[in-house]
Amino acid sequence: MTTEELTAITPDKVIDARGTACPGPLLEAKKGIGAVKVSQIIEIKSNDQGSRKDISAWSGKIGHEFLGFIEADGHDRLFVRRKK
Repeated sequence: MTTEELTAITPDKVIDARGTACPGPLLEAKKGIGAVKVSQIIEIKSNDQGSRKDISAWSGKIGHEFLGFIEADGHDRLFVRRKK
């Protein structure tokens, strides 16, 4: 997705994992994905450098769709659509 498309997303759940080190943001994403319905989107806010790679890899491995990330005010906003 483009930056504009990601910016326009209104997530169904926002997980604020800023200030937590690896694997904190990934663990929070795993917990949070269960709180939304299939086809809904979670946003994970993280300032951990490894989150981009970790959450993208986890999403693909589990079968969810990693939509991408955008940078915002010293942290990343990562978006995942629940697929199952």
